[in-house]
Amino acid sequence: MKNRINQLFETKKENIFSAYFTAGYPNLNDTVEIIHQFEKNGVDLIEIGMPFSDPTADGPTIQRSSETALKNGMSLKLLFEQLKDIRQTVKIPLILMGYINPVYQFGVEKFCEKCAETGIDGVILPDMPLNEYESFYKPFFEKHNLHNILLITPQTAENRIRQIDAASSGFIYMVSSSATTGAGKKVEDFQQEYFDRIKAMNLKNPQLIGFGISDRATFANACKNASGAIVGSAFVKAMENNRNLETTIRTFVESFTS
Repeated sequence: MKNRINQLFETKKENIFSAYFTAGYPNLNDTVEIIHQFEKNGVDLIEIGMPFSDPTADGPTIQRSSETALKNGMSLKLLFEQLKDIRQTVKIPLILMGYINPVYQFGVEKFCEKCAETGIDGVILPDMPLNEYESFYKPFFEKHNLHNILLITPQTAENRIRQIDAASSGFIYMVSSSATTGAGKKVEDFQQEYFDRIKAMNLKNPQLIGFGISDRATFANACKNASGAIVGSAFVKAMENNRNLETTIRTFVESFTS
């Protein structure tokens, strides 16, 4: 079966809305309901955050959500348990995003097997070195039809971007700036020169822009410069004070797309 990420990018070339949330936040058992509500409200792709105790690339909003999720009792084992029947009801691509340490502890091969069993389409592990992936783990990912989504930043050299493009099979995660994740950026904070440079490279993989996509203006700007955008901290923040998932998610998605 063709990977759902590839199916998405073949059928939708622009304005792809990818949403991130931290599994186990705000409540331990919210995971499946959040996924259902995202799909129901037109989100194209979901990134499920695997909480970790030292999330160095994340800003304070996602760090706090990770701490809460871990205190709630979230673990990789429990997350797979929560997701075991998700493909009976959800059709859109699902990605697990997090740090390599919990995956090492779980066992990389076993992790890839569980992803395939559960219906996960891709994984984003920003702190797994590319050469380590290619030397040791690529066969596990390929065997289980699982995409390893790699990141580039405004500082990534052209030859490295070409290397990442060659090693990628889903999409490339374009980090919008050199900061940690976090809402609150304005359109003028993004580097147009970087977006133009990547566009001119004619990479084989489509790109989604993430980090700092926090409102309709930043979402629209990202969509002008890539196939779509990833919204993370802004949603996690919206969940901080509101426990009605259905209303919060509908209002949140509409604020970006309607």
